[in-house]
Amino acid sequence: MTFKLGLTGSIGSGKSTTAEFFLREGCAVWDADETVQRLYSNGGMAVSRIRKIIPDVISNNSVSRTRLREAIEKDLNLLDLIEETVHPLVSEDRNRFLSNATSDIAVFDIPLLYETGSEEEMDAVACVTAPFNVRKSRVLSRGKMSENQVLNIMRRQMPDSEKCARANFVVIADTMDHARQQVHEIVKKIRRDGKNARNSS
Repeated sequence: MTFKLGLTGSIGSGKSTTAEFFLREGCAVWDADETVQRLYSNGGMAVSRIRKIIPDVISNNSVSRTRLREAIEKDLNLLDLIEETVHPLVSEDRNRFLSNATSDIAVFDIPLLYETGSEEEMDAVACVTAPFNVRKSRVLSRGKMSENQVLNIMRRQMPDSEKCARANFVVIADTMDHARQQVHEIVKKIRRDGKNARNSS
């Protein structure tokens, strides 16, 4: 039976790097953001659905994430509508991934894990964290969002402290070596204790 580990963390926390460390430990890793990117790409299943809601964000038969962010920034109510439209497609993809997983541990990298109630489907949850200013700086350094857009996303997400308090494991992503060591210990504990591993971090 595959152990399902939810991996979450606020934007800029270092979650993607942490997910890579789980992959190196032999875990299967599913990435919600990569799945959405695929659904938004040319021929993706979400394109026609989003076209009906906000046709202006479609470019070259793909969803322009830049245009989509700008539209949501002008009307935050659009975000709920988009999530209602895309979430079922994401869930279907996640279920297919799990049914094909051969690793003893499947890690589900889901930024909005708690916000969408997806933790109920997991055997345990690991939360990646870093100080607020570090998180904001990391996102701004990517050059894809304005500071206002980053802050809007942070406001929409559950507070970092609450995510950490609810998680079974916390990964402090202050340095790569520290994060890598914590991931190694989490994987070792899960492989040793199975579902009992979630009872303590």
